[in-house]
Amino acid sequence: MEERILGRTGKAVSVVGLGTWQLGADWGEVAENDAMAVLDAAVTAGVTLLDTADVYGDGRSEQFIGRYMAVNPGAELTVATKMGRRVAQDPALFTLENFRAWTDRSRENLGVDTLDLVQLHCPPTAVFADDAVFDALDTLVDEQRIAAYGVSVETADQALTAIARPGVASVQIIFNALRRKPLDKVLPAAQAAGVGILARVPLASGLLSGRYTHDTTFPADDHRNYNRHGEAFDVGETFSGVDFDTGVEAAREFAALIPAGVTPAQAALRWVIQQPGVSTVIPGARTPDQVNQNASAASLPPLTSAELAAIADLYDRRIRAQVHGRW
Repeated sequence: MEERILGRTGKAVSVVGLGTWQLGADWGEVAENDAMAVLDAAVTAGVTLLDTADVYGDGRSEQFIGRYMAVNPGAELTVATKMGRRVAQDPALFTLENFRAWTDRSRENLGVDTLDLVQLHCPPTAVFADDAVFDALDTLVDEQRIAAYGVSVETADQALTAIARPGVASVQIIFNALRRKPLDKVLPAAQAAGVGILARVPLASGLLSGRYTHDTTFPADDHRNYNRHGEAFDVGETFSGVDFDTGVEAAREFAALIPAGVTPAQAALRWVIQQPGVSTVIPGARTPDQVNQNASAASLPPLTSAELAAIADLYDRRIRAQVHGRW
């Protein structure tokens, strides 16, 4: 699989990675055997970047990855984890003492001495402007608890603030054909600064797979049910903030615009991959077949200029008014 340098980490990573939120929680229960099968399929398909967080299943996702790496020591993986969402979202809690405790827990979960990449997990906006926070992250690097650090953000403005920090290696942001705002300023700024971009929620929580109808329902423990209106966390994380019924219609139109022989999910991933400045796209997967379908998007030919223009028009007509000004 094609690899790209992940910003200031200096590491080459697969252009399609694997998001592992679904292996921990919030997408319904996943058994350990199933999680291991997903991880094994990803590595077999050439995936070298795994994205996780200490809050996914309260460490369950990290622990699965740690167990997988323990029995597959030859797998050359870069693991990006996150910290900061297991506590109240109070900027005063983002301290060196807490960072040490949080990263020590993740190191234990993953079974490593040094974490490859730690990302602040969508912290309060005030955190991005706090010099002491980034001094503390630099200290973690000096102490070899972490090799590099980045941020996961909700908004473009947060991303731009982070990109201006000299120690920030990467920015993770929601970016897909229904959330195009990062194209305006974030991707160009990251590219100019040498900061990596991890594109998350690339299928808009599954909308862009084209599998959903207006009547589709989700389990009670799936965030696509309980966070539909932002009840538990930022609503932009669920269906990219797009109203579900609007999204279903937009996804139906998207599916009609893509090349023959390509699934809507593959086309959606291909769209992200070919945007300048993207280092890796991190779709989730619950089955080995989904992993393989996602990974195959890396080898597809780029979408044509006509197809890209039609997708842009779809966004402008159906989606822009709902989401562009919010994040």
